[in-house]
Amino acid sequence: QVQLVESGGGLVQAGGSLTLSCAASGRTFSSYGMGWFRQAPGKEREFVATISVGGLSTSYADSVKGRFTISRDNAKNTVYLRMIALNVEDTAVYYCAAKFGTRFFKSSECDYWGQGTQVTVSS
Repeated sequence: QVQLVESGGGLVQAGGSLTLSCAASGRTFSSYGMGWFRQAPGKEREFVATISVGGLSTSYADSVKGRFTISRDNAKNTVYLRMIALNVEDTAVYYCAAKFGTRFFKSSECDYWGQGTQVTVSS
């Protein structure tokens, strides 16, 4: 069982930056691929970024590529999402997710979810 708790969301002006954190419980964090999804009001949950169990492989949605960076610290059981050059379209609830053994790109592939953290970008 893995519990995920996100933090770091908030209100930021367009062009600003935020770093989200996702703290995981349990001793097997390093066995899980990790990632982030987001859901804007009235829209479906969408993939944002994912990272492999060892942290060497990452992938991003085209909409965030070059602006967002996913990373992990297995010693701290934490995954991060560094977001820069934020725009209004990035406003959403951001969810951390985990899948045993590998990265993932679809929400249906995930084994565990956090409760989400709100990111609001003002113009």
